[in-house]
Amino acid sequence: MREDRVWHRALGLKGTIIEDVDVDDPELVVFRVRPEKRLTRRCGECRRKSPRYDRGAGRRRWRTVDVGLTRAVLEADAPRVSCRQHGVVVAHVPWARHGAGHTLVFDQTVAWLATQTSKTAATEMLRVSWRTVGAIVARFWADCEKLRDRFAGLRRLGIDEVSYKRGQRYLTVVVDHDTGHLLWAAPGRDSATLQQFFDLLGPDRCAQITHVSADGAPYISTVVKGSCPNAVRCADPFHVVAWATEALDKLRRITFHKAQQQSRRAAVSRMAEGSNPVTAAAEEVDTVKALSGARLALLKNPEDLTENQHAKLQWIALTDPDMHRAYQLKEGLRLIFKLPLEQATDALDNWIELARTSGIGLFVTLSRQITRHRAGILAAIEHHMSNGRVESVNGKIRLITRIAFGFASPQALIALAMLRLGGHRPTLPGRG
Repeated sequence: MREDRVWHRALGLKGTIIEDVDVDDPELVVFRVRPEKRLTRRCGECRRKSPRYDRGAGRRRWRTVDVGLTRAVLEADAPRVSCRQHGVVVAHVPWARHGAGHTLVFDQTVAWLATQTSKTAATEMLRVSWRTVGAIVARFWADCEKLRDRFAGLRRLGIDEVSYKRGQRYLTVVVDHDTGHLLWAAPGRDSATLQQFFDLLGPDRCAQITHVSADGAPYISTVVKGSCPNAVRCADPFHVVAWATEALDKLRRITFHKAQQQSRRAAVSRMAEGSNPVTAAAEEVDTVKALSGARLALLKNPEDLTENQHAKLQWIALTDPDMHRAYQLKEGLRLIFKLPLEQATDALDNWIELARTSGIGLFVTLSRQITRHRAGILAAIEHHMSNGRVESVNGKIRLITRIAFGFASPQALIALAMLRLGGHRPTLPGRG
């Protein structure tokens, strides 16, 4: 096998002629190359044949994959051509993207490594900065996006937000329900941010959206209603049940704090009557301890309760009717999502009435919230829609952030998330 064929395979070169290999520098291998004749004098933007303009800035270098343990670069002339459409631009080279300082194989290696390892491992292994990794990921994803229309055939969407950094830093995330792919993400969580997605989608494709699932955020409902008039808006069951869970937990905390105050006052009163201070305090602390250990019993699903937690619920039913009634309302709301639509409709209306007349302030407020989202809740039951796929994508975005030990900018995170979760994950060169 000829030596140049070995180098072509090792460096993943196509349409390239290797003129010479310089190994005089022990820390750098320089490959002097040129494009094959059929690929010369082409516009770097559109690759159309164009007349030569001048020699440009002379010879330049492109970083490529290492040769063993040694850094390697390609060196070649960089003439300029005069394109009818793009004017005077640097001529196209077959081994690198236009305007890039790294070869195609190097970019693909960086992109694959960035989706698999931490940023520290990627930068140390490839001897580049994290900023360079971010730039390569962005342009690699831009090339992947040109291969297909990611919005083609889009019918069902899931919308949510995910925290990516401390200090209330959020991304708005849009996921395709049918493929599970991440479609779009942007920093922020307001109507202006989400509107950017529907503006990008365009009115014709917005009219083709049939279903949109989301939590109860008002800004999402407002934007979806204005942009997708034909879409059925579905309330995510997990978030709806979470509202009841949060109300129940808040009630538990209020009851716990009240019990603490009563315990202190009762202990002081008994001590004033001459009781032993230790005995008086211990008798009153029993109730507080019982309430503090009731959190899991109240919030877990009944089928997951332990024997002790079942006993705790029985104790609550005997000692605190309001809290037990709130627990039953939480469970009743959860079970509605398991019913057929006709039964669920009646059950939901009954639940709203029970919560409204329960006398528990937190659940009276919740009944109004459920009433506002009644149509979305029933639509989710009818069409079997939830934000499960979106939550899965959100979890993977958080994992990407943890593996990379954070990101300096949301754009770098978005580019990497799109590359990993957008349906075009890079492969390691030479492996497929």
